[in-house]
Amino acid sequence: MFGHGMRTTALALALMAGSALSAAAQQTLTVGANIGNVPWEFQDDAGEFVGFEIDLVAAVAERMGAEVETVNIPFNGLFSAVQSGRIDIATSSITITDARLESVTFAQPYYDSDQSLTALAEGPQSLAEMEGKVVGVDTGSTGDMWATENQAEYGFSDIRRYEGLAPAMLDLQAGRIDGYISDIPALQYYVVDKPQLAVVERIPTGEKYSMMFAKDAELATQVNAVLDDLKTEGVLAQLHEKWFGVAPDADSSTVTVLPMPSLD
Repeated sequence: MFGHGMRTTALALALMAGSALSAAAQQTLTVGANIGNVPWEFQDDAGEFVGFEIDLVAAVAERMGAEVETVNIPFNGLFSAVQSGRIDIATSSITITDARLESVTFAQPYYDSDQSLTALAEGPQSLAEMEGKVVGVDTGSTGDMWATENQAEYGFSDIRRYEGLAPAMLDLQAGRIDGYISDIPALQYYVVDKPQLAVVERIPTGEKYSMMFAKDAELATQVNAVLDDLKTEGVLAQLHEKWFGVAPDADSSTVTVLPMPSLD
C-alpha cells in the first residue's frame, strides 16, 4: 500500500511537471483590434469581445495551441502597434494594399469587400447627391483614402475623420456629417435594425481583408498555413454564415486557398 502511494505521488508529480511544461510552451498571441468594428470585433451586451475576426483568431490560436489576448486599439494605431511588436497580429477588416505591404506582412485574404456610402434614410441617396456636403471616414482607412482621392470629383465640402464607426454614426444622426464612407459589410450589419439609416451606394474597390503582422514575421507564415486548413475544412464558410446569415460565394477568398500577398 505504501509502495502504491509512492507510485501515485510520483505519477502526480510527473503530471504536474508535464502540465507546467505545456503551460510554459503555450504561446499567447497578443491581437490588436478596433473594438466596435461590427461585425468583425465588438462588445456584446455582457461586455465580451465577439465578432467574425474574434472567432477566426480563436480558431487559428486553437490550431496553434496558443492563447489569445485581445487589445483594443484605434484602427490608425494598429500599424505602429504591429510594427513595434506591441502586438503580434492586427485585425479589423484590414485591407491588403501594396503601400501597406511595403512595411507590414499579411496572411492570405479571407474576405472580399468594397466601400459604401451610408446616410440618413431621408438624406442623400447616392454619391452624386453628396456635392457640397460633408463626408465622414475612419482615419487612415481605405475609405479615407478613397474619399480623399475622389473629393474633387464628387465635390465633398469637407472630410471629417473619426476613430471608428460609433462616433461617426452619432455625428451622422446629429446632422454634423451628411454621409459616411466605410467598409460595406460593417455598415450593412450596423443598419439592419436602424431604419433611420441606409447604405445608399456600394463603391466598388475590390478590397480583400486579412490579418496583419510585422514585416516578414514568421508568425504570418504559420497563420497562413492554418488559414489553408480552415478554408479547406469549411470553418471560414461557417463563420461567414454565422455572422452574415448567408454562405460565402464559392469563388470568394473566404473559401479559396490563396497565396500570401506580396509585392513581387
